Amino acid sequence: MQGKLTLLCDAKTDGSFLVHHFLSFYLKANCKVCFVALVQSFSHYNIVGQKLGVSLTAARERGQLAVLEGLRSAVDVFFRPREQLHPLQFLREASAGDLQPLYAFVRDALEPVDGGEDAWRCPVLLVDDLSVLLSLGVGPVAVLDFVHYCRATVCREWKGNIVALVHDSGDAEDEESDVLLNGLSHQSHLILRAEGLATGFCKDVHGQLRILWRRPLQPTAHRDRSLTYQYKIQDKSVSFFAKGMSPAVL
Repeated sequence: MQGKLTLLCDAKTDGSFLVHHFLSFYLKANCKVCFVALVQSFSHYNIVGQKLGVSLTAARERGQLAVLEGLRSAVDVFFRPREQLHPLQFLREASAGDLQPLYAFVRDALEPVDGGEDAWRCPVLLVDDLSVLLSLGVGPVAVLDFVHYCRATVCREWKGNIVALVHDSGDAEDEESDVLLNGLSHQSHLILRAEGLATGFCKDVHGQLRILWRRPLQPTAHRDRSLTYQYKIQDKSVSFFAKGMSPAVL
């Protein structure tokens, strides 16, 4: 698929395994990847990537992977002259709402180079995760505007893909989270929603994954299609099976 927005969502569980899957998948597919990592350190993603058969360090050295390491950049932004814009420049502003420097980072990282030596496939933007921006004081409208501009450039102009994780707090009073999640859901072509089990913890089944394909151009009756699987996260892979069909149960 090209020119698509894939939304990853987790509710009452950790959906980071989906981020690791897409990161390794696109690197193996020889795509140019811009990874906005706001949750974990680069070394953490690299260790998990090695278990999945990819080296993030090697990909970054050969120019295939551009990484914005949020945990480190959040400190760096305060120790540079104000006139030198930083992708996380909004952290220094009184009103955190301008994500234009972050968009500029994504655009510069993925912009096709004519006549370049490395012929990468479609550009990919991967964000882990957008909910962190809300926690840092950015409003949901500003985050949606950022995604809109990234879609216009990466998906429409360059025929690339965007994959973004967002957290569903499940709190009815968290209006900002609801606005962000609903806005992204309407824009997405594919939604992968990882959910915890309603019955609680189980060592053989870690959660369930709802897969929703959205086809807005189709008639209403055929617009959306969904499937639900249960899963178990293993050391180097994830096992999926139909509900109630876990090997431990059978």
